[in-house]
Amino acid sequence: MDRSLLERLNKARAAKRPAVLVTALDGGAQALIIDGAPAGGTLVPEDALAQALAEGATGEIELAERRYFVQVFDPPRRLFLIGAVHIGQALAPMAAMAGFGVVIIDPRRAWATAERFPGAVLDPRWPDEALASHGLDRRSAVVTLTHDSKIDDPALVVALPSAAFYVAALGSPRTHGQRVERLTPKIGAAALARLKAPAGLDIGASTPAEIAVSVLAEMILALRGAKAARPPKDARP
Repeated sequence: MDRSLLERLNKARAAKRPAVLVTALDGGAQALIIDGAPAGGTLVPEDALAQALAEGATGEIELAERRYFVQVFDPPRRLFLIGAVHIGQALAPMAAMAGFGVVIIDPRRAWATAERFPGAVLDPRWPDEALASHGLDRRSAVVTLTHDSKIDDPALVVALPSAAFYVAALGSPRTHGQRVERLTPKIGAAALARLKAPAGLDIGASTPAEIAVSVLAEMILALRGAKAARPPKDARP
């Protein structure tokens, strides 16, 4: 591999920037794409690069009777849970099983413990400081769980204007209305419009585990997008 391309790729991965490396299998020519834009290499045709981006997954593609190997280097998926509460105890392991690295942010140290959240990263800082330090990208999700505006609001002020693909907050419609009144002067109506509140798909969830399922489902929907309706297995053309 060309040293300059390797250095650019490693820098992009260290900065948690999405990158794609395209290699022609009939000669080894390579091109690098970072954040969706060409970042090095010129021997791979532009239409091959466009197809690589459209595919969005590691593997081989074929174009004009030539084959290319596409390597996708996406930043890890991360879920930041604001508040070490009961719903978080159910949601954290579910999200980890779905491939998310889970970070629990709560300055209340008595709640955020390894015993209550085994395997999760615990961050005892205030949410605005913690989120700014971790950095939010398009593979990040943020869910506020405390119902305490002193803890939830600072997290939302950082998360909503960011590139995070999913930002949600627990709370009733009345609580959300009060939240909108508080935060609109700080971050504007446009940023608040993308907040999922109350968090989770409407599946009639009532227990902490059921609410966790609804939140994870909504988060995956935001990440993947809705799939087209599929005909029944026994359907005939």
